[in-house]
Amino acid sequence: MKWTPLAVVLCAAGWGALMLAQTTHQHHPPQSASEYAQALENPERNGWQKPHEVILALKLTGQETVADIGSGTGYFSNRLAHHARRVFAVDVDARLLEMSLKTAPPNVTPVLASLDDPRLPESASDLIFFCDVLHHIENRSAYLEKIKRALKPGGRVAVIDFYKKPLKVGPPPEMKIDRVDMVKEFEKAGFRLVEEQGFLPYQYFVVFAPLP
Repeated sequence: MKWTPLAVVLCAAGWGALMLAQTTHQHHPPQSASEYAQALENPERNGWQKPHEVILALKLTGQETVADIGSGTGYFSNRLAHHARRVFAVDVDARLLEMSLKTAPPNVTPVLASLDDPRLPESASDLIFFCDVLHHIENRSAYLEKIKRALKPGGRVAVIDFYKKPLKVGPPPEMKIDRVDMVKEFEKAGFRLVEEQGFLPYQYFVVFAPLP
């Protein structure tokens, strides 16, 4: 994929900047992609994000196509690539996608999304993965319809997001989506809750499947 200067400008205020602001408690987003990357790849994050345990909990067989929405620097997408056949690394920030591809395995495909559309191919993903992203999306009901169309039959959507209470990491409570409300939004969009994990200290981890 070829990134153009226009695409970089249009995506400068993407998920990566938002995730950085929430992770480091900054009121103003940083000024460079390298600053975003430093926060997203901060080694201290591993202690509470538990990426290895998260990926094991997804029970991948190695044959799936996984879409990582808000992939940023590849924190999860590059790890998922070792457990899946193919990974779509989806982000609205072209600079972060370029950066992530420098260390990405060959089965990672970058997807330059927009804020209201993941731009995933239809019926192509076995698993769509969100980590700390959905609370940034405004019209989630329309977005979830696009997610549903991107799933293969039998596909799943995994969501990790912050508990809606004061925490030492993550955004302020008013920016968060309560777990109960998240489940309701998915149910309204035609999904059902099929699994839940409880090992993350600051985030809920829920998995949905479309209703028949």
